[in-house]
Amino acid sequence: MTKEQLEAKLDELKSDYVRIQADLDKLVYVRGRESSAQEQLVRLENEIAEVRKQLENIEEKS
Repeated sequence: MTKEQLEAKLDELKSDYVRIQADLDKLVYVRGRESSAQEQLVRLENEIAEVRKQLENIEEKS
């Protein structure tokens, strides 16, 4: 992936993270099932970390 593609992917992941965090807040408020949203947040955190690592590698090579 190019640097631009990775940055776009990172923006998309961050947007998803914010959306799911808001959903989780709503689930907590109405005492809904939170575990699925929490699992999604953990998955997104890992993906964000991986994309950031790839971006760092690209920037180091530049």
